[in-house]
Formats: sequence, C-alpha cells, structure tokens
Amino acid sequence: MAHTALIETQYLPPIAYFSALLNCSEVIVEKYEHYEKQTFRNRCYIKTAQGTEMLIVPLTSKHGKTVISEVKIDYGQKWLNNHWRTMRSAYGKAPFFEHYADELHDILFQRSEFLYDLNLALLTMCLKWLRWSLPIRESLAYEVVPADDVTDLRSAINPKKTGNLAGFYKPAVYSQVFGNKFDENLSLIDLIFCEGPGAMGIVRASTPK
Repeated sequence: MAHTALIETQYLPPIAYFSALLNCSEVIVEKYEHYEKQTFRNRCYIKTAQGTEMLIVPLTSKHGKTVISEVKIDYGQKWLNNHWRTMRSAYGKAPFFEHYADELHDILFQRSEFLYDLNLALLTMCLKWLRWSLPIRESLAYEVVPADDVTDLRSAINPKKTGNLAGFYKPAVYSQVFGNKFDENLSLIDLIFCEGPGAMGIVRASTPK
C-alpha cells in the first residue's frame, strides 16, 4: 500500500535506502534533525579491486548538536579528488560508467557548502537515474513523532544496524566489477554503473514482498 515516508538524506545511499522507499507515494526528507555521526549521512560504500571501501565526506567540526541543514563540508581536506579518483578506478571499466559519470562529477564538484544540499542533489540524481518519478519534499520542522499517515524511516538504514534491514531489503545479486564474491547493499552507484537501465529492476527484486 502506498504511503508517505520520512527519511534523512544520505551520501550516495545504499540500495536498501531505495528498496525501503519502493512502495512510497511521496518522500519527506528530514531537514531539521540533529546530525548523527557514523551513519550514511556522510559516508558510502563502494567496491574496489581491494574489496569494499568506505568513502567519507569530512565535516568542518563536531556536529552533534547541529541541525543537519547547517552542517558544513570541509574542503580543506582533499577528499573530493580522492573520492572521484577512487570511483573512477573502481568503475571506469563498468558497462555504464561513462554514461552516468559526468553528471555525478558535476554535482560533486559544485562544492556544495552544506552536506544536506549535496545529499539532496545526489538523491535527486539517483532517482533520475532509476527513472523513478517519486515526489520529494522537505520537512518544515523537526517532529519526534510524525503524523499517523507518515512512515518514519529516519536512521532505519544504518551501517551500525544491519540486522534491521530485513524488513526493507533482501539482496538481489547482479554482476559487479571485481571478484567472484557478491557484496550486498553498496552505494546505488555500484548498481547503476554495473546495470544501467536495469538498476530499477534490481531495486524491485531487493524489496521484500
């Protein structure tokens, strides 16, 4: 049954993020929560020749009590070129990398001041790549408990709580660039660069019935 979901923005979210939203008719992105460290809000996982690698967006200071829309990215650290170089190395030979790479590069190198703005732009890009016309709107205030007709998915997709994913995600295998072992629930870019237009079918297959 279609419903509205409330969820935080994440940096190039994992496949489970999208499978959790599959049956939604609308998404509200959380704009007024306090930043939570060690979450997908500023990190993603991709597959390289060395195995799974975590890419972290550094922030300007400790942000435990800062509203997410005010959290600033630290460009004093050389993360941006490092992320792009790692992505090119990991996916340069993937079947669909060249088709999508320029748009990802352009968004990353716009050098958004705030993490929230970067993540929202990347989320919009991912939905476009999936050819998914899912309405998105931003929250107007922080609500501890959202309205009864809103499903609260905030922090449900969390790298520290992988046991919670069963209700949202079941791994659907697809061909990855490196190795014989399938690594599940990587950033959506792993799926997109490997499967291209077929990516949405994998998201559907990754969603529990």
